[in-house]
Amino acid sequence: MSTTFWIILAGAIATYLTRVGGHLVISRFDNIHPRVEAGLNAVPAAVLTTLVAPAALGAGPAEWAALIVTAIVSLRGGLMAMFLAGAAVLILARQFVG
Repeated sequence: MSTTFWIILAGAIATYLTRVGGHLVISRFDNIHPRVEAGLNAVPAAVLTTLVAPAALGAGPAEWAALIVTAIVSLRGGLMAMFLAGAAVLILARQFVG
């Protein structure tokens, strides 16, 4: 098998173990401090920011248009509407703007 397969498999196993490990550690506590809970609730936004920010800094006009439309739709619509609007704008803008 290829090296890429083993890298993907190792990444999947590492991801699974960290998720299960975190769950096992947190499940041992009867009460979770509100600050810890607030920190854990902030993790998805922090991860999303680390994925979007580098791409946005090196983005062209098509990506910026999609990012702006996605942000606007996120204020009113749900997650699926936000995703579809951003993807549609990105596809159209890359097709016509370049």
